Amino acid sequence: MNIKKVFFIAYIGIIISWLNLPVKAQEANQKELDIPEEIINDSPVLQRWLKETPNVFEDIRHDPSFSTRLKFGFSLFPSNDDAVGINIALEDVFLAKTGLTLSTDYYTSFNGERLSVGANLHYFLLPLGNHINFAPLIGYRYVQSGDYSTDGVNLGIRLMLALSRTGAADISLAQSFVAPGSKNEVGITSLSVGYAFTSHLRFSTDIELQNSKANKDNRFSINLELLL
Repeated sequence: MNIKKVFFIAYIGIIISWLNLPVKAQEANQKELDIPEEIINDSPVLQRWLKETPNVFEDIRHDPSFSTRLKFGFSLFPSNDDAVGINIALEDVFLAKTGLTLSTDYYTSFNGERLSVGANLHYFLLPLGNHINFAPLIGYRYVQSGDYSTDGVNLGIRLMLALSRTGAADISLAQSFVAPGSKNEVGITSLSVGYAFTSHLRFSTDIELQNSKANKDNRFSINLELLL
């Protein structure tokens, strides 16, 4: 047998051994862990790890650092004779496994002077696991202040600072414009700070400044949030 045939046979042997490595590795892992087969069959996580070790770092980067929240609170409207009212919101409902979230909110004063309702889509530009993220927003909003009211497309940008993972603490800052470019344009600046005191409940505070051709308004609220 000449030297070329020896090298060729050795090369084929190496290829066959390499192709068998994943199967042998899985069998070796199963034997080493000594896990009953029925447990493995009932556990997608174990099956995934035995088949291929996941990239934990990438999982962390894309696992959201903030949570979906159902919010209920009381609001104070200093610019409207210190009127009080309520506010309700559902924030950051994740749409599939993307950077797209949906938020909707409503608030009103008991004296009828202030009202706002709307919904926004946010598309976060960085991986959701980041502690700092940016999102352009687009949606619809109706606002009323005294005798003045307007509605229309709401466009803006939002900054999210996740101080702790899974929604334990975060800061959200947004700037948007209702009916931008029209004579009824309204600018809205909002700041929200939240902090969890249990694994499912948080306190949060909101500050909102609303600037229209007719009025310059503000709102402060204290909220209880349920992490979903």
